[in-house]
Amino acid sequence: MTGAATGGEVDTALSADAARPSRREQILRAAAQLFAERGSRSVGVDDVGAAVGVTGPAIYRHFASKDAMLAEMLEGISRRLLDGGRERVAAAGPDPVAQLRALIAFQVDFALDNPALITVQDRDLGSLSDDDAARVRRLQRRYVEVWVEVLARLRPQEGTAASRARAHAVFGLVNSTPHSAGRVSRPQMAGLLATMAEAAATA
Repeated sequence: MTGAATGGEVDTALSADAARPSRREQILRAAAQLFAERGSRSVGVDDVGAAVGVTGPAIYRHFASKDAMLAEMLEGISRRLLDGGRERVAAAGPDPVAQLRALIAFQVDFALDNPALITVQDRDLGSLSDDDAARVRRLQRRYVEVWVEVLARLRPQEGTAASRARAHAVFGLVNSTPHSAGRVSRPQMAGLLATMAEAAATA
């Protein structure tokens, strides 16, 4: 998917406490918004510094480079998705239907709360170094497999490849929010996405 987040949105996954982000987290939030709007290659360290009210060189107290910001951003959200997905499955109990609904709710909340990150993850992963990109992709694959295990229990007759295809179809649907979020209320959008995602996962 492409498209940037609209103004005023805050990407909560970049902060341990979304209401009280550290300076480092503020820098990552600003970078995510700018990267989503312009693409990471068109944003300089000075641009990020201006967005958080510091000089560009002050950014280097927290990050070695703009590429280091992007790498930490994408690796961090990939790890948060993996950990969060596992937690939701465990909390849902043994029923695979309940597990699927928990995963869908988690992914919908993530997408609605982190529109800039969704855009950056889709568009700028190729800007990472080979080593950084490999780490992010490993985490992403492990997150996909959390979904595959649940979907395979729901439809064991289909096989793993079909379950993986279903998971990616759900991600494509839910992660379209940079295009559609804001056109209806958040609760309504969350409900629409959850209903459509469950239909896609189980049809």
